[in-house]
Amino acid sequence: MTETSKLKPTTNTAANPTSNYRKMTKAFIIGLPRSGTTSVSVALLEHGFKVAHQGFTKQTFELADIVSDAPCFSDYKQLARLYPQAKFIYLDRELEAWVPSMQMLLSRMLPHLDRKTGRFHPILKRSFSHSFGVGEVSDPMDGQHLVECYQRHKKAVFEFFCSVEQHQDNFMSINISEEGSLSKLLNFLSFESEQNASEMNFPHLNFPHLNFPHLNKGRNVASWDEYKHGNKISSNAAGPENRKFFDYKLI
Repeated sequence: MTETSKLKPTTNTAANPTSNYRKMTKAFIIGLPRSGTTSVSVALLEHGFKVAHQGFTKQTFELADIVSDAPCFSDYKQLARLYPQAKFIYLDRELEAWVPSMQMLLSRMLPHLDRKTGRFHPILKRSFSHSFGVGEVSDPMDGQHLVECYQRHKKAVFEFFCSVEQHQDNFMSINISEEGSLSKLLNFLSFESEQNASEMNFPHLNFPHLNFPHLNKGRNVASWDEYKHGNKISSNAAGPENRKFFDYKLI
């Protein structure tokens, strides 16, 4: 039985109109894949946020309170300019756990990340090319290469958000395996009080409150798609400009 099949997801749960958090502008989860983006996304769904796990259209970013994964981990500088009041959350993970998990993910994704023949969305391909050299290096799954990618990304994130005063209050870093990490994130996202947040938990998932559910682990890479919830925002949502994405360029 896979980890996903063990879940008992809420089916078409409506957004809670009495959610206990104060409305913020936007928040972006900018940790790399396999750092806990799915676990964070599901946890925030359960706390009343509208969440997109990946966003490939302007409308997705318009509709969602929180967007995680691609292209946020590669486009955070551009997003910070588009949304100057937004909050940014970096997800840290021990390298000895992250590298083999990332290698497993890439082993499945690489055929679909090919620039010409791959079936994945062009924005997703661009994010993986930018952050991991997919299509540019001979072996993007090489362990040392991935360590360098991880360290380079982390260094760039911290330099960008911690060296500019206007960004410092809107940035935090967490490791979701640490005790109380969910509580820290909810407080950062402007919950009315820690007491209100502590009353919420994941009863149907049997996870302890104020800690993150550990989803999408092992060889499971589809937990988000299989998790049904009314607060989920499509990564390809159509709007006034159909499915157009932002016109910025990555540096």
